[in-house]
Amino acid sequence: MTAAELFGAIAGISGLLFIVTSMLAMGMSLTMGQIIEPLKNGRLVALALLANFVLVPLVAYVIILVIPLEQSLQTGLIVLSLSAGAPFLPKLVQGAKGSIAFGVGLMVLLMVVTIFYLPIVLPLLVPDASIRGWDIAKSLIVLMLIPLAIGLLLRSHSTDVAAHWGPLMNKVSSISVLILLVVALGLNVSNILNLIGSNGLLALLLFIAASLAIGLLLGGRDPAIRGTMGLATPLRNLSAAILVSVQNFSGSDTLSFVLVAAILMLLILLPTAKLLSRRSGSAQPAGKPA
Repeated sequence: MTAAELFGAIAGISGLLFIVTSMLAMGMSLTMGQIIEPLKNGRLVALALLANFVLVPLVAYVIILVIPLEQSLQTGLIVLSLSAGAPFLPKLVQGAKGSIAFGVGLMVLLMVVTIFYLPIVLPLLVPDASIRGWDIAKSLIVLMLIPLAIGLLLRSHSTDVAAHWGPLMNKVSSISVLILLVVALGLNVSNILNLIGSNGLLALLLFIAASLAIGLLLGGRDPAIRGTMGLATPLRNLSAAILVSVQNFSGSDTLSFVLVAAILMLLILLPTAKLLSRRSGSAQPAGKPA
């Protein structure tokens, strides 16, 4: 086994570990009441679904038409646009003094919809690639939905067990994604440098900015809800995007593009969250749904 193959295996294992442990940790930190209660506002739910699964993919499609991109970068942008419900969202919303309750419910809703939406739409938007929708769905169900359900069951039946294992899963998840980023970025350093000098970086910046604007515009007048929706829309589900990229587009620059997008999203959205927190002085307490 060569060094490249060894580090590739480490990156693959780290990616799978990150996805499973982050879903377990999420499930063990939530109750069904926390998830369902904020989603009783049908209008907000409809707007969130419209923003994340119609308008954001439309933005990606327009960017691909306007900016010349290699096929692997086009695929990466499409995968990102179809992947919503980032596990990091509640932390970001907390920093923005948004509605954490709505953020938690929205995160889970978007993630579950992604698991069934992405396998159906991706083969339609990337017709030249040999993609089997059911294979993607199986992977997402096994590695994301089932661990989330297990975590929720543990929390509902034994809060002590969940309280003990939840933080541990969180730490494992954080370490795994750090290893994944370091190893994968190291293996793809030449591709990343080429990306910086290409239109790929410009496409990502436009994608994030447009998605942020969509979320803020559809978030309504309540600053806490608007901030939550604004952050949820550009913050894509990197767990799903990484999983799909590794299993369906290995050997291309798609995974490198997704990893660069992950770093760029945090670099842009963390300061954005702080800016939103300064503007939400008149908002209601962050822990209560609007």
